[in-house]
Amino acid sequence: MLDRFRGWLWKWRFNLFPAYFGSGARVRSISPDWREVMVEVPLSWRTRNYVGTTFGGSMYAAVDPIYMMMLIRALGSGYVVWDKAASIRFRKPGRGALTATFRLDERELDDIRASLEQQAAVDRVYRVDLVDEAGTVHATVEKTLYIRKAGAAALVRAA
Repeated sequence: MLDRFRGWLWKWRFNLFPAYFGSGARVRSISPDWREVMVEVPLSWRTRNYVGTTFGGSMYAAVDPIYMMMLIRALGSGYVVWDKAASIRFRKPGRGALTATFRLDERELDDIRASLEQQAAVDRVYRVDLVDEAGTVHATVEKTLYIRKAGAAALVRAA
């Protein structure tokens, strides 16, 4: 019960944080273990562009912090996670609500931990699609995240 409440509280924190609130997007759900997050970008006066479709900046802002936060929460305080690069490919104009579902499995987290036993830092690339209710992809975002163990900064600088 406490985990569900924490997920609910994090959802509200995201949605009230000024930078995220300004995007017009909403976090719809966060699983208690941070392995799945769903966001929505409604088509509204706040997200509509000049030609009446979903503004690309709103699409990107909706997904920008999610994988980084998921990894920070899932890996714990022993790791440092930073956004390193991103790209967005617009495939079709958004004419209604768009959603993105982010998932991390335990195997991915184990692979990160194992890689960091062998090297000081790793880059991981994650991909998420913004889709309409029919499942049509309107945009694809790729995020590159930099991950290292906390306290390993001296090793990274020396490399």
